[in-house]
Amino acid sequence: MSDLLAGANVALGVSGSIAAVTTVELAHELRRRGASVRAVMTDAARGIVHPWAVEFATDHDVVTELTGRVEHVELCGRDGWADVLLLAPATANTVGKVAAAVDDTPVTTCATTALGAGVPVVVAPAMHEPMYDHPGVSDAFDRVESWGVRFVDPRIEEGKAKVASEGAIVTETARAAGDCPLDGRRVVVTSGATSERVDPIRVLTNRASGRTGRAVARACRAAGADVTLLHDGPDVPYADGRRVESAAEMTDAAVDACAGADALVSAAAISDYTVAASDEKIRSGAESLTLELEPTPKLLDTVREAYPDLAMVGFKAESEGDDDALVDRARATLDRAGLAFVVGNDAGVMGEAGTRALVVRADSVAEYEGSKLGLGVRVAEELAAEL
Repeated sequence: MSDLLAGANVALGVSGSIAAVTTVELAHELRRRGASVRAVMTDAARGIVHPWAVEFATDHDVVTELTGRVEHVELCGRDGWADVLLLAPATANTVGKVAAAVDDTPVTTCATTALGAGVPVVVAPAMHEPMYDHPGVSDAFDRVESWGVRFVDPRIEEGKAKVASEGAIVTETARAAGDCPLDGRRVVVTSGATSERVDPIRVLTNRASGRTGRAVARACRAAGADVTLLHDGPDVPYADGRRVESAAEMTDAAVDACAGADALVSAAAISDYTVAASDEKIRSGAESLTLELEPTPKLLDTVREAYPDLAMVGFKAESEGDDDALVDRARATLDRAGLAFVVGNDAGVMGEAGTRALVVRADSVAEYEGSKLGLGVRVAEELAAEL
């Protein structure tokens, strides 16, 4: 699989929240991640975004009324087209009707059909916060959740329960649509650069952006895992994020987070050296300055010592551009720390959207070239096979 939703059929139910203005971009993102998308709209949604725009975004006719073709059964019946029904945005009105099996719109009728047919349903609510907190709405959410409906929690901002980000919605849709080979597993992922404090202002760090680690975390979540992400980057909706800065903090956090975990994927570019930090700002000037660097403990070795049986995956970045040398160094790390496999890549991809990598095992090497999210999917697949 090359992306989160490769080959999946997503029925997209759009109801009358102002967040419906994001439907076009959401449909595009679902398709970018590999899905085919067919949309169903309520009358209220049609007052906010024109069906022609949604038709353009999905490249399919939009269902705006149910006819003799019984579109709800065609899409969401037991032998229907859809692998998953995504209600995004979902209003309080729509969720309440779904909970009560009230079928007076094409969207709610598709939902009733999907729930009866065992088609997974994902709901991304969007409404004002007081509506979200209404006891009747909460009861409706609890009721449909007890039926197996998955919710993508909204962002509470400016007194509104704003619809979740496209990334969060797509990830949970992929989790619902897929076979979840990591279901029930807990995976710890390290990501991005670490920083070693020189003084209260300056740090030693590197160019790693954290994109690869976040992609691995997202792909593992889509594959069914509960994910803990150790990094110094932005919060993400698909993982339990723990903020760390230095190599020592990253290592300590990894040892702590791996208690009870099934796997560790160490994708972070962890500092190889640290320095005794000054309590005061080092004055700038023309004089030269010498810093005494000390090697940092290897995270993989430390975690392996603490957890001899933990499945672990390492990343190895080199700058020479020589595949044979990269494979040799990756295998040296694999043997030293007892890793399942190592992902080797050229350091030149740091900060880039795309990547080329080698998946190195003791007896095989496989090449990957494409997006970093695609690499994350590949790592999740390899890890699932390992576990």
